Amino acid sequence: MSELLIKNGIVYDPLNDICGEKKDIFVRDGKIVEEVKKPEILDVNGLLVLPGGVEGHAHLSGSKVNAGRLMRPEDGRRGLRRKTAITMPESGYSVINVYGEGYRYARMGYTTMVEAAMPILTAIHTHEELRDIPILDKLSMTLFGFNWFVMDYIRKGEMDKLAAYVAWALKISKGYGIKIVNPSGGENWKWGKNVSSIDEPNISFGVSAREILSSLMEVNEILDLPHPIHVHCNRLGQPGNYDIAIDTMKISSGFETKREREPLHVTHIMFSSYGGEKWKDFESKTDEVTKEVNSNKNASIDLGQLMFGDTTTMTADGALEFALCKLTGSKWSNSDTEMETGGGITPQIYSPSMPINAIQWAIGLESALLVKNPYQVWLTTDHPNGAPFTTYPEVISLLMSKDRRKKEIERVNKVVQKRAILSSLDREYGWNEIATITRASQAKAYQLNDKGHIGVGADADIAVFNINPEEVDPSKDYEEVERAFSATKYTIKGGEIVVRDGEIVKVFPGKTLWTNAEFDGYYELIEDDLKDWFSKYYTVSLSNYGVSDVYLTNPEVIKTNPKIGGRIEVPAE
Repeated sequence: MSELLIKNGIVYDPLNDICGEKKDIFVRDGKIVEEVKKPEILDVNGLLVLPGGVEGHAHLSGSKVNAGRLMRPEDGRRGLRRKTAITMPESGYSVINVYGEGYRYARMGYTTMVEAAMPILTAIHTHEELRDIPILDKLSMTLFGFNWFVMDYIRKGEMDKLAAYVAWALKISKGYGIKIVNPSGGENWKWGKNVSSIDEPNISFGVSAREILSSLMEVNEILDLPHPIHVHCNRLGQPGNYDIAIDTMKISSGFETKREREPLHVTHIMFSSYGGEKWKDFESKTDEVTKEVNSNKNASIDLGQLMFGDTTTMTADGALEFALCKLTGSKWSNSDTEMETGGGITPQIYSPSMPINAIQWAIGLESALLVKNPYQVWLTTDHPNGAPFTTYPEVISLLMSKDRRKKEIERVNKVVQKRAILSSLDREYGWNEIATITRASQAKAYQLNDKGHIGVGADADIAVFNINPEEVDPSKDYEEVERAFSATKYTIKGGEIVVRDGEIVKVFPGKTLWTNAEFDGYYELIEDDLKDWFSKYYTVSLSNYGVSDVYLTNPEVIKTNPKIGGRIEVPAE
């Protein structure tokens, strides 16, 4: 029986209403408990103590990420660390190798991560890489936005079959929830086209983004899935797209859900808050987008914060990647994952002197500063699309310090003072709000009841930072804040110290979480359709499809309580 006592820390735990209290934390066998008898004592002497960080949206494993590694050997030569007696070698800056992903998150105090986009056909590859990411607990969002089965069942109004297919696909891919990328538009990209609104039907199936989103939001509720539908909006990254983000969030307004979480999450909002008609008159529309968030308790967002430097963009939105390639002249990769999804990759350089990039940088920060309820916003960079996740400490310092923002605004292109509102925003995040947007809001949205807090019964995932929040003013001492969040004093995963003074001291595999939403007769409901389309269209047989348990490390199954029966009406416009 292993016991640990973390003494004298200044604790911020928003989910348990602990805001800067000096208190002790007791750990036994990987869990937070009320007391211990003969513990190892870790006296942290007034340092900042937070729950382990929860990464709610990043691209870290699978065929898309691996293609990025192959495509960018120059990126792979950055961030090199040699193998040690404890660790495997690390490489990469924006497309990091699997070992580096686990180590770098752990050094920053993160203990749980979400792979944001997993095609079912290549799910084995995703789980093979997840298996090799050390320390962290992992889960993956399965792609459904322009899946042929999904669009065909919606077109025919066969909602029970749609629910059955989603349940089957989550089980066979070992996925956690529903990810939707450029709904309807992704299918049009196969014909070199896109969609201009959420009500424009696609070419092949005649269904619109509104129908796909409404139907899958309904299915999400029928299957009692833990996480909201996770939506990458249409016309992402295009001038004038802010109205589509607002229209997408409005779909969730008034929707009732059984769980204590929003029914719809809009991801990387920075890429969906653009005004103007062309890049010449491009401007921030964050005020309009966040007005909808603040008035709609049924929607949440994550930032997708852009940070200056070079990175690698990758997404299931192939049309976006092609547009970026044409805009920048960079190298480009495109893929079509048969009947399910597609994607693209292209490197990107974000420069503070470029007007577009300066405004994009401002938009992400504006989003965090304008959303009133921190539980409706997550800190992300859409790794690696906006920037590598290793830039989080800098983002935190910007949110906590108006002076830091003013200093940066003076450095970037002056257009940011005319076409964005960042310079007028006085809000500064406090320690509790930072704990919320990096831990509590994401754990709550994914219904990870053992994560994102350090109450009794929670997993003993804890981060201790080398900074005293009672003595440091983050508004003035922003460099110290960034330094502290870059490398923990201690990261504790499952009750074990894995990082000490910013260095990895222990390595072991984390858990893989997936959602089992099966119900009586669900496979029989779609069996004939699966066999028919697999025989006609797929390059693999149905019997060779999917992920077996052997690919999962320490699997933990989330069981749900589906409510099936009768046709569900899709809400009208």
